[in-house]
Amino acid sequence: MAVSFLNREVSDLCLGKPALRPIIPATATLAEAIAVLKRTGETHVSVWMVLEEDDYSVECHCIGKVSMVDVICYLCKQESLIDSSKVLEIPVLKILAKGDSIVKHLEPDSSLLEAIDHILEGIQNLVIPIHNYTNSRRKPLSKSSSPKSTHHNGVEYCWLTQEDVVRFLLNSIGVFSPMPTFSIESLNIIDHNILTVRYHDPAIFALDSIALAHIEQTAVAVVDDDNRLIGEISPSTLAYCDESVAAAITTLSAGDLMAYIDYGGPPEDLVELVKMRLQEKKLGLMLELMDEEFSVSSTSSSASSCSSDDEPGSSRNGSGRYSSARRSEAITCYPGSSLVAVLIQALAHRASSIWVIDEDQNLVGVVTFKGIFKVFRGFANTR
Repeated sequence: MAVSFLNREVSDLCLGKPALRPIIPATATLAEAIAVLKRTGETHVSVWMVLEEDDYSVECHCIGKVSMVDVICYLCKQESLIDSSKVLEIPVLKILAKGDSIVKHLEPDSSLLEAIDHILEGIQNLVIPIHNYTNSRRKPLSKSSSPKSTHHNGVEYCWLTQEDVVRFLLNSIGVFSPMPTFSIESLNIIDHNILTVRYHDPAIFALDSIALAHIEQTAVAVVDDDNRLIGEISPSTLAYCDESVAAAITTLSAGDLMAYIDYGGPPEDLVELVKMRLQEKKLGLMLELMDEEFSVSSTSSSASSCSSDDEPGSSRNGSGRYSSARRSEAITCYPGSSLVAVLIQALAHRASSIWVIDEDQNLVGVVTFKGIFKVFRGFANTR
């Protein structure tokens, strides 16, 4: 029964999924990608390349995606700090994370098992056709059709994330009984090769780890000197920030960075501390980014009232994108936690990884979506 379930067509997961938006062409600049991310409020934008075009048709292919995490990591690099005059005018292709190994086109009649195999190979998003229009008389395409929409030759696309697949599996978890009741320890899915940074270390020390966590769909654990878990620096949180966070990573400690990117936006005192240290380091571009970003945010916030569900003491000085992010507080479980409990926990918190701790709060490892998929894939192999 489980094998037949995993052989279901991936189109079953696309029901109700909206067409893929926003998108940008491969010729876009970094500044244009940032503008689209801010205007739409999305965590990432897909990048498309025109492969073939004439008066009646256009063939496009999704070659990757860009998020604010990619922007922030690029701005923090030494070469960006040295040659900052045209840093925002570089082609967006320059910061695509691993290109085709992050996204992949897949036919709607492909199996769920095939989708899981691609995810285990490192795919984050699967691009699936969702609408096929049968009108044989094709109309000439307007300029706005290429590539500003995902309607190509009568086809629109959606994309599936790892979270979408996990949610689909959880909705039919009984098919895999009794495996979901087993502990994550007994299933051997606790990854002990984790990314960490000390609370008082400069946040810039974690830059390479943040970039890797972004690829691996996990996070960087912030620990104390005794390896006890304090919090995390998560790419999923950074994705809701703006490019000025690059300045915070360059100047703050890991502990202060957690507070800076936390839900609600950075506190005033940390904003001033970052500006002061930027002046000391003579990082003019980053200071300009901060001044521009917070000037725009201040104007926007003065024109609207705070909602009643704002948390007491939270700051709204940062971009409105912060309000959609989850907190920097780490989501944890124990080695004895069941697989189904961890699945529910991950989806409830929109977290692609869950930290595993022992009774003394010591960090043991992490459970990722990829590790969970290995269990389901192995389950199919045994049937």
